[in-house]
Amino acid sequence: MFTVIGIMFAGIAAGYLLRKIELLQKIGKPISYTILLLLFLLGISVGANKEIVDNLATLGGQAFLIALAGTAGSVLAGWGVYHLFFKERSHG
Repeated sequence: MFTVIGIMFAGIAAGYLLRKIELLQKIGKPISYTILLLLFLLGISVGANKEIVDNLATLGGQAFLIALAGTAGSVLAGWGVYHLFFKERSHG
């Protein structure tokens, strides 16, 4: 995991240092197509895995609950921060 994150940050640093090179400014669209192709191939790999397909309902339910809990936590934290720091207080 740290290797992947390290590689990503190394790429960000390299992109920042090389941002004025014209060729690098033109590769955005091919990179997007490459990412879409990789996602498609990942989908094929997941679809071909019998164990994942057989447990898709369970995995999907768990993923939904995790996403719902994460979203609810973010909304509650945002609400709390807004009311604590940004909402004008009336001095009645």
